[in-house]
Amino acid sequence: MMKRHWIGTVGVFILSLLAGCGYNSLQALDEDVKAAWSEVQNQYQRRADLVPNLIEVVKGAAKFEQETLTKVVEARSKATSVNLDAQALSNPDAFKRFEEAQRELSGALARLLVVIERYPDLKANQNYRDLQAQLEGTENRIAVARKRYIEKVAEYNKGVRFFPTNLTAKYLLGLEVRETFSVDEKLAQPPPVKF
Repeated sequence: MMKRHWIGTVGVFILSLLAGCGYNSLQALDEDVKAAWSEVQNQYQRRADLVPNLIEVVKGAAKFEQETLTKVVEARSKATSVNLDAQALSNPDAFKRFEEAQRELSGALARLLVVIERYPDLKANQNYRDLQAQLEGTENRIAVARKRYIEKVAEYNKGVRFFPTNLTAKYLLGLEVRETFSVDEKLAQPPPVKF
């Protein structure tokens, strides 16, 4: 009788530990991060898909700005060649390479839009205006997707690092802290104001 009671007590204790170990919540957090990352990739792909159309429209009106167009094409090629799946989100080096490639494309597109300001005929072109509006909308979507990803990674990282779920994350699931986006050092500095 005593042995049966002891086994029952141990069983209840083990079940209560498993219920409080965070297994299901960690799985849910992991899936949330993967979904948020998919949305980030989706928006970056949307931008990459718009670039060839933008290049074609600009090519006709700004033939002698070939160097700027070439840099945009090269940056797009690099950005689409650096892939980062959800399983590699814990790899700081891979994440940094992906982030840098996307940053380069953003910079190249920004330079292109500055160059385009010199071409009133191009700015009046309906196709260009449509593409510019789509690109601006996509940049906003990227910012929102990145923000959501950062929030999901913060929740996930807390689950992976906080006790007692950190034990389940590390020893049962092998989960590690995920990387998140960083601020470009150039953008972190306020622009100088000159009069």
